[in-house]
Amino acid sequence: MKEVVLSGIRSTGHLHLGNYFGALRNFVQMQHEYRCYFFVADWHSLTTHPTPEDHQGNVRTVISEYLACGIDPDVATLYVQSDVPEIAELYLLLNMNAYVGELERTTTFKEKVRKQPENVNAGLLTYPVLMAADIIIHKANKVPVGKDQEQNLEMARKFAKRFNRIYGVDFFIEPKGYSFSGKLIKIPGLDGSGKMGKSEGNALNLADDPEVIRQKVMRAVTDAGPTHENQTPPEPIQNLFQLMEVASQPDVIAYYRKQYAECKIRYGEMKSQLADDLIRLTAPIRERITDIQGDEEYLRKIVRQGAEKARESASKTLREVKEIMGFKPF
Repeated sequence: MKEVVLSGIRSTGHLHLGNYFGALRNFVQMQHEYRCYFFVADWHSLTTHPTPEDHQGNVRTVISEYLACGIDPDVATLYVQSDVPEIAELYLLLNMNAYVGELERTTTFKEKVRKQPENVNAGLLTYPVLMAADIIIHKANKVPVGKDQEQNLEMARKFAKRFNRIYGVDFFIEPKGYSFSGKLIKIPGLDGSGKMGKSEGNALNLADDPEVIRQKVMRAVTDAGPTHENQTPPEPIQNLFQLMEVASQPDVIAYYRKQYAECKIRYGEMKSQLADDLIRLTAPIRERITDIQGDEEYLRKIVRQGAEKARESASKTLREVKEIMGFKPF
């Protein structure tokens, strides 16, 4: 049997260029090599956005963008988290053996408390438990995660191991983080530091229309320019060159690196070129997103099909968990 890979994206907005080059391109290949489950984490999104203005629209957007990037629902299982109630029941059962102290010590919880002190809810505290339920309900072996989620994955391993120990079984697999083979591309944000992300407000979304892309790129952070020849570009300028490495032709990149090295760089010209290249790069994906979002019947079919496949796996695991715990029908 193929190893199981699971990954989810929260339904709080569009997928962006960082998502695509950081993971989605690899998922397209992985779906043919592993048994893959990709889902829209709409329950998770409620921990930070408890009153979404358009929940269904957000879910539709993420599903459309998954499909536009090449996820094949006939090969992989693509579903919406809230369409699989078995996850919520396993989450409840796992909470009985999760302890407040260990949850309060997680880095992501402490960071969220700092960022949203007015909304420190129970779901935020037990986020790692729900993440664990997402993973182990399909007995996933591999979970592609970034550095910010490594501790939560370790918590999932802990909960799986604890269940096995408490009930004297060897039932749950301890999931492992998965790194894609080859060199990963880190897509920088447009604010001059860090990586591209939705919450940071520095992202180029895959669905952004050309004018929006141009406006965002032209606002990208730069500096006063190099002060001497052949100096190393600082982070904001290095970020622009990194984006060029993704979107532009080699001769274009070489031209602007030479211009910078010779202190002749004109950032406005460079950003205009970068915007043109990014618009060209994202055009095919953007067109597919538009086509898919316009086909409501197709989207409903994909979501329904994904829920059926996900629930088949989840219900089997949940039934066995309940039997192990002693929940048996009279």
